[in-house]
Amino acid sequence: MELIRKEDLVGKVEYERLRPEFRRRVMALKNKRRVAVGDNATIHFETRDTMLYQVYEMLRAEDSWDREHAVEDELDAYNPLIPQNGGLSATLMLEYETPAERSLHLEALVGLGQHVWLEVGDTEPVAAVFDNAQVSPTRISSVQYIRWPLDDDRRRILQTDGAVVRILFDHPHYEAQAVLGEETRKEIARDLE
Repeated sequence: MELIRKEDLVGKVEYERLRPEFRRRVMALKNKRRVAVGDNATIHFETRDTMLYQVYEMLRAEDSWDREHAVEDELDAYNPLIPQNGGLSATLMLEYETPAERSLHLEALVGLGQHVWLEVGDTEPVAAVFDNAQVSPTRISSVQYIRWPLDDDRRRILQTDGAVVRILFDHPHYEAQAVLGEETRKEIARDLE
């Protein structure tokens, strides 16, 4: 999938004009690409459009359109989340109701990076590759960026109508699984084209 280049972006005034329709389209896309895994984890499969939206919204929120290197900084932050090399990319959100509850659970979930899997059809599950920037020895961040590298066989199966695709968490303090709906499977299969 093509990365976002600076020249792909429109300016602040043009984005404000396009934003309502673009936002509506991206929110509908995000809904198709969101998978709840248990009560406290949500996987958001990312794509170029979701990351383009994120870049624009960060520039808008910080009003940094004209700040030196602002666009490049946002591209450096979000381009790595665009699926590459036939794999999948996602944002994992760990959500708890109160700050105290969140703190307690994020400490207990240290090591989660070795316990998140993607199972495509009957193949062996593939371990998620976590971005180490959100992990420390004492706790993890509530937002994790992850990738799943997929071989040719798994890509072919994932692109097959009706294929069962499952996300598994097998951490001692968080065990859950979810089967992707067919609409979500079709959406992420497009990332592999």
